[in-house]
Amino acid sequence: MPLLRMIYLALAVWGAVHPMYWFATHMRETGTGLSGLIDAWYVNASTTGLTWDLTIAAIALTVWVLAETFVRRNWLALIAIPATFCIGVSCGLPLYLFLRAAPVR
Repeated sequence: MPLLRMIYLALAVWGAVHPMYWFATHMRETGTGLSGLIDAWYVNASTTGLTWDLTIAAIALTVWVLAETFVRRNWLALIAIPATFCIGVSCGLPLYLFLRAAPVR
């Protein structure tokens, strides 16, 4: 496997594990679960801005994944969409780049 693909895969794993650690820590400390985590995203203008920044990035990534999937017919790359919205852009983007960098058959 080329070095660049290994870097993308490592970033996808890191982008899945690292944020989830902090999300789980927050939910465990507050005892509020997912609804409390979502409420925390809008606690002030700074976190609200960051939430919208990541939401817009996730939507842009989704449009890109869909557009390229229909052209390249790489249906496996669609897995980056649920990864983006269930985990985050920090996982979805490098995962898509990893899948996109696969050798063409």
